[in-house]
Amino acid sequence: MRIIRNYILRECLQPFTLSISVLTSVFLLGYLPQLANKVINDGVSVVAMSQVFLYYIPILLGYTLPIACLITVILAFGQMSSENEILAMRASGIHLLRLLVPLLIVGIGLCLVVYNLNDRIIPESYDAQTRILQETGSQDPSAMLEPGSFINAFDKYIIFIYRMEGNLLYGVRIYEPQVNKPTKTIIAEQGEFVHVPGKDQLMLKLLNGTSDEPDLKDPNVFYKLNFQQSFIRMDLSKKKGPAEKKSKAMTMLELHKKIKVLRRLKIDPAPLVAEYHRRLAWSLSPLLFILLGFPFAAITHRRAKSANLLYALLFAAPYYILSLACQGMASQNVLNPILLMWAPNAAALGLALFFNWKLCTR
Repeated sequence: MRIIRNYILRECLQPFTLSISVLTSVFLLGYLPQLANKVINDGVSVVAMSQVFLYYIPILLGYTLPIACLITVILAFGQMSSENEILAMRASGIHLLRLLVPLLIVGIGLCLVVYNLNDRIIPESYDAQTRILQETGSQDPSAMLEPGSFINAFDKYIIFIYRMEGNLLYGVRIYEPQVNKPTKTIIAEQGEFVHVPGKDQLMLKLLNGTSDEPDLKDPNVFYKLNFQQSFIRMDLSKKKGPAEKKSKAMTMLELHKKIKVLRRLKIDPAPLVAEYHRRLAWSLSPLLFILLGFPFAAITHRRAKSANLLYALLFAAPYYILSLACQGMASQNVLNPILLMWAPNAAALGLALFFNWKLCTR
């Protein structure tokens, strides 16, 4: 069994190295036009943009490493199956699931690698990119209004935006914590920001929303005031201390602490809860993809690498699309964020167990 284990791992090494290299390189190419635009039109130095470019590598590894696991298993075992090596092993009395053991051990190790990427390396890369852009002056102050993040960079407001297209904002939430009083909330369907010339300020124009207004008889009680149009001036010059990290740049521990702070302020932390559990769920994706790819490759007997690559993408794409869709719903608190973020993993695990059961009962 030791010889078979070493043979399987050796057969998987080359396609894994090739897959992760090609996938990461292809995804990196997608960022080149954006970075080139900053160099050509914004006058940002090539050195600064090269650093930003390099920081994309660990960010992309969070995606490409699990996908490379799926491609590797499908290519390696597809080749072995097409050459009847798996059939020969079964004829020798070796249970098919025993072939999975070395891959499962490697998969657990890769899960720890992806967890470390999601916990520290990727957030640090996002944070480093932000700092470089701020130092070069190429980041507009409005860039602090990142969708899906609670932004605390203004004098007295905490802002959350569900979606952002250029200067247009959708699903705006503005919270104004008050000492020994309930948190004041402003909700607007749409908004638009304008940078005030000559001043470190942003003017927010809000459309179709509601604002909490204190009752004159009891300031601790709010009533809802509907508005069609409202303006709020955000003063960037009064922010205290260093700029707060966005959710993507926070470690798991920082996310956990931020969630606790928001709950104390009576602010719904669903988007941060979704981000926290997305990272946990995605950390298990290498193991899930190995469990999915093995029975499929063993059953299909396909030698063609192009077809196997297509099948790998057909497995991986729905997982990530479903996961991002669940994160969007969780951010809006449609359902319990924790259940939503683990739903894609549960579906992938169920599918993997079904395929492995079918393989063992053939």
